[in-house]
Amino acid sequence: MLLSTLLIIVGFILLIKGADWLVDGASALAKKNNISDLAIGLTIVAFGTSAPELVVNTFAAFDGHSDIVFGNVIGSNIFNLFVILGLVGLITPIVVQSSTVWREIPMSFFAALLLFALCNNVLFESTHLQLLRWDGAVLFIALLGFLFYVYKQMKTDPSANTRTAGKQLSTLKIGIFIIIGLTGLIVGGKTVVSGATDIAERLGISQKIIALTIVAAGTSLPELMTSVVAALKKNSDIAIGNIVGSNIFNILLILSVSSFIRPIDYNPVFNTDLMILIGGTVLLFSAMFTGKKYRLDRWEAALLLIGYIGYTLLLIHKE
Repeated sequence: MLLSTLLIIVGFILLIKGADWLVDGASALAKKNNISDLAIGLTIVAFGTSAPELVVNTFAAFDGHSDIVFGNVIGSNIFNLFVILGLVGLITPIVVQSSTVWREIPMSFFAALLLFALCNNVLFESTHLQLLRWDGAVLFIALLGFLFYVYKQMKTDPSANTRTAGKQLSTLKIGIFIIIGLTGLIVGGKTVVSGATDIAERLGISQKIIALTIVAAGTSLPELMTSVVAALKKNSDIAIGNIVGSNIFNILLILSVSSFIRPIDYNPVFNTDLMILIGGTVLLFSAMFTGKKYRLDRWEAALLLIGYIGYTLLLIHKE
């Protein structure tokens, strides 16, 4: 039990540092090739903060741990929405651009709703509740649509082409950063999955609960650190954009990749968690029109945190 806990802690450290090193190396490589800061943020940094979820889900899908596959993504998105935005909003009220209110937040709502429809055979009939490969293809096509939207935004936004000098690294150092980062992600992901499944078996707790809480919170640490630092620096766009973008990325990319590895059995008990995620997204959208327009105020952020406490108590009660 103690060894499994230590494995999870070490795994999280490797995941976080691995993602950090990968982003540093990839960003330096992008800057070396004159790729814009906006492109780096929307692609490399977004991938870097979601990389822990991707690696954990890859190993979980290979091993057939379907509850960890869904629990990690749904739990991470709930943690991002309620806890990280709640904490960031308490640090400083988050001013949100109108494009985020009317486009990105509805896109994250659509992604969660699409996942709910696919997993419950609303779009395609099936004898079992599974996220099949063609379901994953639908998610991946939606991801391509989102990336095309990002590309169009970069073309129309004058700030998209600005570049900063940034930290210059030699080609050798860039390669070392990327290799070490990928190694940390792979080893860390495997370690977290092994430790989490062992704890669940020893305590008689379902893998669903472990995935929705411990694993989800751990893999969301990169988003937490990125958004908190952004809030302290008064950069609201990064603070909320990181969360909304990560939630879209988690569903459309990570679950599509997971389903490509093998069809993932879907436990209908996750419907409650998905509805909470969908409801939380609607709550975030509504918060843009209460109090000051296009702003997440401190009292609204506090409501998000209270909502997560209630959700955690619900998980414990249902278990």
